[in-house]
Amino acid sequence: MIRSFKTFLFVLLFASCSFNQNAQEMDFEEYNPTSTLVVPGKEITKAKFPFIDVHSHQFRMATQDLSDLIEDMDEMNMAIMVNLSGGSGDKIKNIVANINEHYPNRFVVFANVDFDGVGSEDWTENALKQLEIDVARGAKGLKVYKSLGLRNKDIEGKRLAIDDERLDPIWAKCGELNIPVLIHAADPKSFWDPMDAKNERWLELKTRPNRKRSATNPASWEQIIAEQHHIFKKHPNTNFINAHMGWFANDLGKLGDLLEEMPNMYVGIGAIIAELGRQPRNAHAFFVKYQDRILFGKDSWQPKEFPTSFRVLESKDEYFPYYKKYHAFWAMYGLDLPDDVLQKVYYKNALKLIPSLDASLFPTD
Repeated sequence: MIRSFKTFLFVLLFASCSFNQNAQEMDFEEYNPTSTLVVPGKEITKAKFPFIDVHSHQFRMATQDLSDLIEDMDEMNMAIMVNLSGGSGDKIKNIVANINEHYPNRFVVFANVDFDGVGSEDWTENALKQLEIDVARGAKGLKVYKSLGLRNKDIEGKRLAIDDERLDPIWAKCGELNIPVLIHAADPKSFWDPMDAKNERWLELKTRPNRKRSATNPASWEQIIAEQHHIFKKHPNTNFINAHMGWFANDLGKLGDLLEEMPNMYVGIGAIIAELGRQPRNAHAFFVKYQDRILFGKDSWQPKEFPTSFRVLESKDEYFPYYKKYHAFWAMYGLDLPDDVLQKVYYKNALKLIPSLDASLFPTD
């Protein structure tokens, strides 16, 4: 009897250890516990005010049925979508034609410059002429992709720096045409940092290893960002919208210094809402102080993800989830922004920067 009982205890202990061992055998990527915290708050599926999304990408807008987009936009109170992927030439022409035929006041398109061929004899003249044509056809701004500074090369095969003097006429022309330049430079600095236990983007780099860069691939983060700031300073008559808050959403003190230093720089909040949502008091103060320089944008077109942005900006909720663990493994908190600040971020600042938008879609003071 005693021997049988001892055997039973041994089997039970072995099974328990085996279960515990199996329970511990999971990767960090798999660990995603459900919070037991119970606090007031709820999802916000519709923005408090009509808003302009200044950072969207719709690659088929020349031919797609825009009514599907309108349905999603209306559900979340998006008044105007800015499609940054307009291209140039016939693509812009066809996009504007589709917009004007169906929803002329609900969509805006930005042009893109083709940087291939920089250094050839006629590149600057042709690029300026094409930009003027695209704006005349309806483009309301210029979008510059991160490929400038990372991948674009001149005709000699050298990296094309953002502040290459051969590009100066482009930035100057945008000022003359009174259109903003929305520019994405580099990526989060963590992509250049050592991929170790101290790197907050470790999970993103683990699951998407092609995003990891070295100091010389193709240049340091600091150099690329400095090139971007150089053109802002060199072209004070051109308004620049720095995408993703210029990758300084995790250092709002530094970003504030940059805004003071460069009065023609504005910032969009696309793809960095997680940074703001983990510092609600600091971000609240920043938004109040720089309320005239911040624009709403989402970046990727995923309607189910917009409520997180609304909740961060509008609510005073605590500890609610973000939608991509590899972007942010921490919880969100609401900034509880005042209505006058929300209105500027949601639409007033964009109305000021982007020409010929339909102001009748928004509340009047």
